[in-house]
Amino acid sequence: MSSADEDDDDFGHKPFYKRPGAMALAAVVQVAVLAVFVRALAPEFTAKATNAVLATFSVTVATPPSSPEPAKQPKPAGGSGDVGKKAVPRAVKAEKPKIAIAQTPAPRASSSGSADSSGARDTGSGTGAGGSGTGTGSGTGGSGQGGGAVTKAVHVSGQINNARDFPVPEGGREARIGKAVILALTVTPDGRASGCRVYKSSGLPETDQITCRLAKDRLRFKPATNAAGAPVTSTFYWQQKFFF
Repeated sequence: MSSADEDDDDFGHKPFYKRPGAMALAAVVQVAVLAVFVRALAPEFTAKATNAVLATFSVTVATPPSSPEPAKQPKPAGGSGDVGKKAVPRAVKAEKPKIAIAQTPAPRASSSGSADSSGARDTGSGTGAGGSGTGTGSGTGGSGQGGGAVTKAVHVSGQINNARDFPVPEGGREARIGKAVILALTVTPDGRASGCRVYKSSGLPETDQITCRLAKDRLRFKPATNAAGAPVTSTFYWQQKFFF
């Protein structure tokens, strides 16, 4: 039997220590079993060992600097055209008007005269604006007392306040209470009422007529006067209110 044949076993297989692949696999399995056993018994030790191994490796990543953008170059301006010629307006000659316009001279100012009172006409020799007059007013005086009264007539005495002077109207005296009559009395220069008319009725004609008669008989007045102070005839309005 040769030496090669001696290395094989009885079944023709090589011994385990002569197969390197099998030996490596066995070593890995043993290490894994040992690691599991150590991790189970001392987990903190495994974590510290792992961190220690990772701490030995430091990786630095450097970011390349960004290149600056190139500055934009302004676009060259286009060429301009030639300067244009200046426009010169054509001379236009104004035509003469066919119809001649008459020039009216301006009027002379009224203040250019040498007289004391300037104006369009000469002043007269009088002392007034249009000549002096010989009268003392706008007209000659007459012999009358004047055109009308200047002061009004004034009631000075007499009253109408007696219920017995009036008859009882239909419906009783209450039908007359609160009513009033206005009379227009003609007052003469002697201060009496010579005439009477009903200016506004009380609604009771008989009462109105009695009031007129009593006014002429009882009422006395200071007559109205004109501008010269003379007494004149005038109209006096009398209102009689009834409380009875």
